[in-house]
Amino acid sequence: MSIWEVILAFVVVVLMLVALLANVLVLMCFLYSADIRKQVPGLFILNLTFCNLLMTVSNMPLTLAGIIYKSQPGGDQICHVVGFLETFLTTNSMLSMAALSIDRWIAVVFPLSYHSKMRYRDAALILSYTWLHSVSFPIVAASLSWVGFHHLYASCTLYNKRPEDRTQFVIFTGVFHTLSFLLSLIVLCFTYLKVLKVARFHCKRIDVITMQTLVLLVDIHPSVRERCLEEQKRRRQRATKKISTFIGTFILCFAPYVITRLVELSSVVHINSHWGIISKCLAYSKAVSDPFVYSLLRHQYKKTWKDIINKVLKRSSINSSALTSESHNRNILQLNE
Repeated sequence: MSIWEVILAFVVVVLMLVALLANVLVLMCFLYSADIRKQVPGLFILNLTFCNLLMTVSNMPLTLAGIIYKSQPGGDQICHVVGFLETFLTTNSMLSMAALSIDRWIAVVFPLSYHSKMRYRDAALILSYTWLHSVSFPIVAASLSWVGFHHLYASCTLYNKRPEDRTQFVIFTGVFHTLSFLLSLIVLCFTYLKVLKVARFHCKRIDVITMQTLVLLVDIHPSVRERCLEEQKRRRQRATKKISTFIGTFILCFAPYVITRLVELSSVVHINSHWGIISKCLAYSKAVSDPFVYSLLRHQYKKTWKDIINKVLKRSSINSSALTSESHNRNILQLNE
């Protein structure tokens, strides 16, 4: 193995461990907190977590083996199943992010009618569509034998081995990425930019009220006035940062891989194998960033996972104190004997 392959293998191992821990923690928060389970977005986050976990335990290990051994890991049947899952899970996770953005758009732009427009039944219908949409492409690919081990990405994924099917495969790949990556990106941009517009409008209203209050309070201390102005500035930046994170991580993680897949269809351009694996690792990194972007850094999830950790630590401390007292009692009994 070259130094590049060692580095890439190490990166995949780190991605696997972090993605596994972070997504399991999100799942634990969902199971632990009744408040999180009551919320409609919890269904979308649960579906996204399921996709990330399955991707972590099924696809990442085979990519790691592909990097190490430079050949297809396992038999053809295993590779076909994993390639089917890779296409299904990637599309499903993209559409789940789009569904989350639609939920935020309705909650912010139509707050009074949110509970009537986004109920559990509506969320279940959206998830049913995402599953049907996501499973249709790998079914077509598997039926046409367009799933296999791709050396460029060291992964079991969409791959055409027959030159006579090249035109059909190019059309299929273009339609697939248009209706998965591009569609999700358009939905994300439309909904989150609408949310940002409403957030900025509310910030302006709050800013006007704040400035009017500061003008009326003549005797206010300069430090208090300064803190108010700083909070005003932070409030304006908060929504922009969040929405930039949602859209930015989606583009940063998926765009290099999608563009590489499309450029690869051209026989003119040669793609370096190291770049192919790097783009695949970037796509895998979405399974690492999603738990933090959508869940663990939010106040409700923070409180829940901190409660879980405190509960575990409390139990362990109680068990250790019980063991200490038990051993102390035994020592006393031995001395008395």
